[in-house]
Amino acid sequence: MIGSANLNIMIKAARKAGRSLVKDFREVENLQVSMKGAGDFVSKADIAAEKILKDELLGARPTYGWLAEEGGELPGEDPTRRWIVDPLDGTTNFLHGLPHWAVSIALEHKGQIVAGVIFDAAKDEMYFAEKGAGAWMNETRIRVSGRHRMIESIFATGIPFAGRSDLPLTLQDLARLMPACAGVRRWGSAAMDMAYVATGRYEGFWERRLNSWDIAAGIILVKEAGGFVQPIDPEGHVLSDGNVICGNEPIFDAFAKVIRG
Repeated sequence: MIGSANLNIMIKAARKAGRSLVKDFREVENLQVSMKGAGDFVSKADIAAEKILKDELLGARPTYGWLAEEGGELPGEDPTRRWIVDPLDGTTNFLHGLPHWAVSIALEHKGQIVAGVIFDAAKDEMYFAEKGAGAWMNETRIRVSGRHRMIESIFATGIPFAGRSDLPLTLQDLARLMPACAGVRRWGSAAMDMAYVATGRYEGFWERRLNSWDIAAGIILVKEAGGFVQPIDPEGHVLSDGNVICGNEPIFDAFAKVIRG
């Protein structure tokens, strides 16, 4: 697929940051198992990847705005366009040597996500989508799953940790969903969860209290792959609230009904 100039800039930036992270990832197993040492190392890897992305994306489009996990928000001369970036989604996996993490880049135009890239550098899987042009993984067009029975479907979520107040809600979700489906996975990267919905590996995904950079690229991937993306609260807004539910068309209504209680 030949994408727009912006999409090609995004893919190039994701690959460059991904190479830097893979190099650092190989060093994780050599670290002493101490939170401080490992945490500091991963933080440096994260910050280095964000610098690469910032240099590449703002270097190519200096008038665009910027929103990222480490560097915060910078307004651009062009108020209608903004990069939304997570240089390392799945930091805890990275810290523990688990090869399931990603670079995530989205382009927002007038409040809508119009292009997205999620790069699983450890597996060399590049997911990308652009409004009206479909969703892709490397050279292959991807579509959401065609399964239409909940009992045959696999779902993904994030389980709150470290005393987060939304744990009871998630446990209630699981109690309702697990008897009705083929399984629930918790793999530690919201960006990758949404990419897996887009490529049909999962039938659906839901999670609360996410940041916009966790899900921005995934939103357009799922939509362009033929899936649905909505806020968990029908009156809410996915990007600003960070409460998202997505899935394939055949099971979405039944899945959403279970999660919304």
